[in-house]
Amino acid sequence: MIGPEEATASASAVNSQAAPQFRLAVVIVNYRTPDFTIDCLQSLADKLDTARDVVVIVDNESGDDSPQRIAEHVARSGWAGWVRLIHSDTNVGFAAGNNIGLNAVTAELYLLLNSDTVVKNDAIDTLIDAMAQRPDVGIVSPKLVIPDGSTQNSCYRFTLPVNELCGAARTRFLERLLHAPTLVIRPDDQPVEVEWTSFACALLRGRMLDDVGLLDGGYFMYFDDIDYCRMAHRKGWLVLNVPAATVLHRRGGSGDTVKNLAKRKRLPRYYWASRARYFAKNYGTVGLWWTNSLWTVGRLISLAGELVGVKQPHTVELEWRDIWTNALHPLRMPRTPPKDAS
Repeated sequence: MIGPEEATASASAVNSQAAPQFRLAVVIVNYRTPDFTIDCLQSLADKLDTARDVVVIVDNESGDDSPQRIAEHVARSGWAGWVRLIHSDTNVGFAAGNNIGLNAVTAELYLLLNSDTVVKNDAIDTLIDAMAQRPDVGIVSPKLVIPDGSTQNSCYRFTLPVNELCGAARTRFLERLLHAPTLVIRPDDQPVEVEWTSFACALLRGRMLDDVGLLDGGYFMYFDDIDYCRMAHRKGWLVLNVPAATVLHRRGGSGDTVKNLAKRKRLPRYYWASRARYFAKNYGTVGLWWTNSLWTVGRLISLAGELVGVKQPHTVELEWRDIWTNALHPLRMPRTPPKDAS
């Protein structure tokens, strides 16, 4: 059993001082998604070298029968030799949950994998080969596809305060005037360096983890991946996307944020707390306030367009207020689990 104090403390140190035990350690955080987790394991069963690879599943205090169902399926399938199940006695969130798994074993490479993913064909070998060819790369990601076969946006440029202004305003003229960078990167068929990538599936080099450290456990969910890629870049490590590797992302995991965004419903408080942490950590608390002020100006611009009928509403419910979540203390550690974590 892993408690919240141990999970939080693990974020500052990597358990990799000894020689690696494994070539590859796959880390999966489960929170009330046993069926997805089992499907994910099934997709890995014939793609790993079980003599050199291991899968670590961290159950984030699901409070249901997830651990039992997963353990029974592992035993029934004969996977006990390469699958380990760890139970955290508190839902510590995505970043700290991954840190528990990262600290459980030592490996040359670590694959962070969402429970709602299915690994296709030779995706893992393709990612490992790409990493081997680029010693300057610390993070490699695949192409993510959703169930209808279309490609999910998963590669980006770093979000700047000016992007918050332009995103709220929804005005191309303003984007051109301020030279705001386009955030989404859409790779073609060739590997491409990106600023940051989704951690729904990401291969991390063990030496980079030694250098950079673990994920910031202060992010309960969201913004942990962009923040970690920033940390890696500061240490000189590059991020590479390899579209030849394909992973299905069913986007049916442990949060409703994507659904709420589409329906313009209010987002959970932990989303805004993570946003505040990201901007304050990378631009300072004053930078967070400046970013929120820019967003407000942009929202007033888009609201004017809505009032005259030339724009459709696009912000989520109470976004104008929620962006100020944790504005006075943006770097304080989150309560685990947050009140609105379901």
